[in-house]
Amino acid sequence: MKFFIDTADVNEIREAAALGLVDGVTTNPSLVARTGRKFADVIAEICSVIDGPISAEVVSTDFDGMVAEAKQLSKIHENIVVKIPLIAEGLKAVAWCADHGIATNVTLCFSPLQALLAAKAGADYISPFVGRLDDIAHDGMEVVSQIVEIYENYNFDTEVLVASIRHPGHILEAARMGADVCTVPYSVLMQLIRHPLTDAGLAKFLADWKKVPQ
Repeated sequence: MKFFIDTADVNEIREAAALGLVDGVTTNPSLVARTGRKFADVIAEICSVIDGPISAEVVSTDFDGMVAEAKQLSKIHENIVVKIPLIAEGLKAVAWCADHGIATNVTLCFSPLQALLAAKAGADYISPFVGRLDDIAHDGMEVVSQIVEIYENYNFDTEVLVASIRHPGHILEAARMGADVCTVPYSVLMQLIRHPLTDAGLAKFLADWKKVPQ
């Protein structure tokens, strides 16, 4: 499984990259807004830190606007993946991008049938939002399982990128299902490392080491 980090905070990205855990980055307008910096500057710096897919989202909701933004975003760096919302105009834009060699990540996916449409349109990634589905008492990971099954049935190349991850349990389930990517907030990524038995074991080893004659 690949890990993308879901943030626009370059310091978080550098820290996670130093651990050897980051294969790519996903951002969105909300995450970039928190930085107080220009969108293009943030994306360009991220591309200089991580040599992997960097998802940058369009803000237009019409075909012409999305295509225009996709062209501009793809010029920032060869690793840019254009995030496009799962709406009718978005699917048109995804198909156009597929025909013109621009990678896409279809975002705001909440059903397996939406994911099927995105794959048929030529998306490189589909992003089911599991946390937001859980918020409305719908099993987000069940949707991921259905998407994985459908994609395997028809040998789609679209990668399943599990998004809106809230806790390590989401990642465990995604890995067991065979999802291709999890995009994870920095805080959740750090939770994966920690375990109370690891901490207790290390504390005991260090305490015992102090008893060893030096």
